[in-house]
Amino acid sequence: MRNPALVLPDAMKGIQDIYKAMYQGGVAPRLLELVHLRASQINGCSACVFAGVRGARKHGETEERLHAVAAWREAPFFTDEERAALELTEAATRIADRSGKAVPDRIWDAAADHFTEEQLSAIILMIALTNFFNRLNTTIEEPAGTAW
Repeated sequence: MRNPALVLPDAMKGIQDIYKAMYQGGVAPRLLELVHLRASQINGCSACVFAGVRGARKHGETEERLHAVAAWREAPFFTDEERAALELTEAATRIADRSGKAVPDRIWDAAADHFTEEQLSAIILMIALTNFFNRLNTTIEEPAGTAW
């Protein structure tokens, strides 16, 4: 089956508007791509991991850092700002893995120390859209390298 967002063209119009707004939120595209990549790794979406690596490279990401995204906590390559975004990504992606708040206060506080409300909005939209597409692509078994 083709991607449902492509089968129903009106769905893609709305998605494209969200992407446009998200990239105008004041967050470096390279960081948004790291967020996308990390959520896709967690969800096991090979098509989105492939697209995330390609997108991150396009925005100047290094191979060294791309190889370390899955182990960002232990890797020395990420700034405090990037770490805050990646931790927020993990919390918001793994909402079923915890009881209580989906995103604990300490994670929100760390993110708020580095990002404005507009920037946080862009990051949260990237997390949500990535999780959305991860679910679409894993459901229809979109192979890596074929996602649009």
